[in-house]
Amino acid sequence: MFRMIRLTGSTCFVVGFFVLLFVAIPWLVTVVDDPTIGGPLPWWVRFAVYLFIGGIAVVLLSVAFEQASAASRASRETGEPEEAPGMLITNSDSCLGREVSEVLGLVRGHTIWAIWLGRDISALVKLLLGGELTEYTEMMGHARAIAMKRMIAEARSKGADAVINVRLTTTSVVGTAAELLVYGTAVKLGAAS
Repeated sequence: MFRMIRLTGSTCFVVGFFVLLFVAIPWLVTVVDDPTIGGPLPWWVRFAVYLFIGGIAVVLLSVAFEQASAASRASRETGEPEEAPGMLITNSDSCLGREVSEVLGLVRGHTIWAIWLGRDISALVKLLLGGELTEYTEMMGHARAIAMKRMIAEARSKGADAVINVRLTTTSVVGTAAELLVYGTAVKLGAAS
């Protein structure tokens, strides 16, 4: 639902922006010296302004509401991956005391996280003054926990007992948004030796 609202707002913003940029501004430039044209702006210019401003407002409001509902989902998804009973997660290529009986393939968990502008600004102030950027530390911690849980869920869906060779990678996507990918090899383990 929020996606559709945001798409509608984005469309209004883009239409308003392009009408203002490519129609209204050239029209205003051509009539600015014409003394016979005066009075209020034509309806279509005002409508383009309303589309532009309204589109921004709709997008911002839909993102705010989506963030509020996502916060509760994220709090359920976060938590340390050690909460995976029966699933061994290791960054080595073997499991001590257990033989790999079957390789089930690559499993991965993925997320892209960003922090809201207010926290971003406070982190920028800390850049000037020094100290740990706790806003980004928390952001990456949440992203890591969610990506790890998603990888574990994929491994469970394949019937894995363990995930070996686990690796984490991060990439900056745009601005301060970061992508976090965790991946490994899902395996079935033989009996303990």
